Amino acid sequence: MMFASSPSSVGRIRTILHHFHTVPSSSRSLSLGAAATSANSPARSALVARLAADIDGIKQQGTYKRERLINSKQSSHVTVLKDPSTTESQGVLNFCANNYLGLSADPRISKAAMEALEERGFGLSSVRFICGTTDKHRELELRIARFHGMEDAILYGSCFDANAGIFEALLGEEDAIFTDALNHASIIDGIRLCKAKRVRYEHIDMKDLRAKLEEHGKTARTRLIATDGVFSMDGDIAPLKEICDLADEFNALLFIDECHATGFFGKTGRGTDEYCNVSGRVDIINSTLGKAMGGATGGYTAGPAKVIEMLRQKSRPYLFSNSISPSTVAASIKAFDLVENDNSLVEKVRQNTHMFRDGLTKAGFTIAGARDHPIVPIMLGDARLAGEMAEAMLARGIYVVGFSFPVVPKGKARIRTQISAAHSKQDIQECLDAFIQVGKQLKVIA
Repeated sequence: MMFASSPSSVGRIRTILHHFHTVPSSSRSLSLGAAATSANSPARSALVARLAADIDGIKQQGTYKRERLINSKQSSHVTVLKDPSTTESQGVLNFCANNYLGLSADPRISKAAMEALEERGFGLSSVRFICGTTDKHRELELRIARFHGMEDAILYGSCFDANAGIFEALLGEEDAIFTDALNHASIIDGIRLCKAKRVRYEHIDMKDLRAKLEEHGKTARTRLIATDGVFSMDGDIAPLKEICDLADEFNALLFIDECHATGFFGKTGRGTDEYCNVSGRVDIINSTLGKAMGGATGGYTAGPAKVIEMLRQKSRPYLFSNSISPSTVAASIKAFDLVENDNSLVEKVRQNTHMFRDGLTKAGFTIAGARDHPIVPIMLGDARLAGEMAEAMLARGIYVVGFSFPVVPKGKARIRTQISAAHSKQDIQECLDAFIQVGKQLKVIA
């Protein structure tokens, strides 16, 4: 089954894009629909004025986030529009995607998705307990459970949804959650929705976690330790062996978010628990299908059967959101097939990571994270400098992104690079050479 755009349709799309980006911003709203501005109330005008001032402040601080338009497949090599007001593209090396195994554009994944699209249609038009599930959805859940060594699993639209829906469904006022200070925003938001007592411990500080468990854990009905397996902004790893030991000592459960580990981290890509040699000791795992496992969308919770059963009954993002599409399900099943049957991609991303980290360190850059993990943050400190470095790298054909507050703490701005199994050794070296040139130009390194 093939999909193609006719020359005329491509031309229309380019005309629309050109029109959108060349129409003055003051009149662009009219071009998108007169109704959008026909009833400009004083309240709306006041809101727009306040937001415009806030956005100007973000730009002045150098922390404004711009989205680049990619007009190619997501891969190690992509093309981006040089200027949104034109259709001129630039081919670049992509070092900022979560495409750890290079499966986002893998033809085997695409074929599975297209076959399911033809056989099962585009979408399910409902939530699962009404009419929106298929046998393939259930097959994927059982595959996920087996992959993680769990009893069962449940699919969500994203891992953000999985994190938003788990804590409120399982815990109440009699319980306590012990959460790492640098946990992902989705974990933080999910915990906020829950009535359990929230106790934050210092980032990967086991002495502080012990102290908090001793202080707050004795009277709680259920004690749950919540942590990222790998922390996405820093590439550092939760000390799961020590956390598991504390969980055993204080009769606590352990929840980990594995979005930046599933499929590629650990000897066979099973994740942080495999990497830390604690497989079987983690109680609940949340993760995503939107990064290493094909890069589309979807998330999940894997854990004890009764936990999953309760989530099907009470988890609000599950109960009130549509199922992920059949094509995404089929592609994800294929991704698990590939990972389970062949460790070559896992080994390739590990080798690429070592080459890249070693090259940056030798050049004099300050990098964060564990040597084995393909998230490689280049620490700069200054938000404006991070933005300038990202632009200078793009001019040299390397696509990277600067991260600054509020995505990372103030004073911790960085370029976060991510290595893929799809990168060749030549790609890695080209990126290293560009970083060294730009680093010297901006006086980041000598």
